[in-house]
Amino acid sequence: MRASNKQSSREIGFIGLGVMGQPMALNMARAGTPLLVWNRSAERSEPLRAVGASVATSPGEVFAKTTIVILMLATEQAIDAVLARAKMDFADHVAGHIIVHMGTTSADYSRGLEADIRAAGGHYVEAPVSGSRKPAEAGQLVAMLAGEAQLMQVVQPLLLPMCRDTVACGAVPNALLMKLAVNIFLITMVTGLAESVHFAERHGLDLARLTAVLDAGPMASDVSRIKAAKLVAGDFSVQAAITDVFKNNRLIAEAARAAQVASPLLDVCHALYGETEALGLGQSDMAAVIRAIEERTAAVRAT
Repeated sequence: MRASNKQSSREIGFIGLGVMGQPMALNMARAGTPLLVWNRSAERSEPLRAVGASVATSPGEVFAKTTIVILMLATEQAIDAVLARAKMDFADHVAGHIIVHMGTTSADYSRGLEADIRAAGGHYVEAPVSGSRKPAEAGQLVAMLAGEAQLMQVVQPLLLPMCRDTVACGAVPNALLMKLAVNIFLITMVTGLAESVHFAERHGLDLARLTAVLDAGPMASDVSRIKAAKLVAGDFSVQAAITDVFKNNRLIAEAARAAQVASPLLDVCHALYGETEALGLGQSDMAAVIRAIEERTAAVRAT
């Protein structure tokens, strides 16, 4: 499969320079990938300009000048807006392009987006990633790919500066379903770790010794080490925001209900992350879920 020739077809388009997107794009640019980037908040583009990427003035400019466009956007609404999906410009944006969706949305949304892009003469690849800001900065994400095999072969080399591994998952929307499955483990693990720290703290245990035991044991991982340090320090600077984790909880719960699959642990986490967001901590790191657990403890003691 070949995308059609454009004025600057050697450039790769990258739209969405948020907590994850900016370090991902920076790793691509530093590896020598010619990028044309756009972000709604223009100041997020400046670090890319500093390392040699071109900065577009609009999403339309990205589509006009590139044939492969990576989208790292937080919501389905943001994706639709950038693609002008409900407008006449949609076909102009996607025809002859490979659109690479790297964010996290529902599987049904992705299935419909692929159908619309193909109907308009474009091509589509899912490439959601597992990891948060730190792995994104280090180029250590894991990408899950779905789409036509020849399209994945075109896209996979572009992901190497961002990812330590890529896994082909078959047809759309299998990559997003795989991402949701992985997120069940991630979310329940971090929530369990937060409850463990809370339990130890309320029993007067030395938290440094707790983390030493956890780090030396069979459950230790990069995630457990990073999140345990944040929990002990009360450092909730964002790596994966509560609001984003709560959204992922919702997507998993909806997918589970649609398939008539039980998700008992995820359902508890869904409630806790919702409670954490209600405490005004939506833009804090997911480790801040400990605050919702503390609130539940306070309620128990008040009865």
